[in-house]
Amino acid sequence: MSEKKQKAVSAFNSGFNCAQSVLNAFADDLNIDKELISSLTSGFGGGMGKLQETCGAVTGSFMVLGLTNGIRFSENTDRKEATNNMVKLFHDQFVSQHGTISCKQLLGADLNTASGQQYLLDNKVFKYVCEKCIADAVEITERLLAENI
Repeated sequence: MSEKKQKAVSAFNSGFNCAQSVLNAFADDLNIDKELISSLTSGFGGGMGKLQETCGAVTGSFMVLGLTNGIRFSENTDRKEATNNMVKLFHDQFVSQHGTISCKQLLGADLNTASGQQYLLDNKVFKYVCEKCIADAVEITERLLAENI
């Protein structure tokens, strides 16, 4: 497992949400304060505010791609185009591996119900699903950045 993947999974296991964990793994490369990351991404866990929409690991990766392109390109149109292209590539690769970017579909349960929470705990979904999504998101992001820088 790469250093960034280990860092992201470790952050998740210490209480950070998926988006925080992914963005935190790239903080040093992006020269971004970890407290800022924690605040910025605090509402992206559980598929954005526990709405179980787009997976937090995915949104964290999208932020990394946007921030990286913000550093690389001085013109806003170049940043947008590069970021949109990389987001599409990321999406396709993540969906190829996981079938969806929907938090609810990935987890297979509703985070907002007692029965859903029990299912997640009983089946160790956070360990077996969330950790894998985080590690895969970091790996895809690393690969895209390596190919496009």
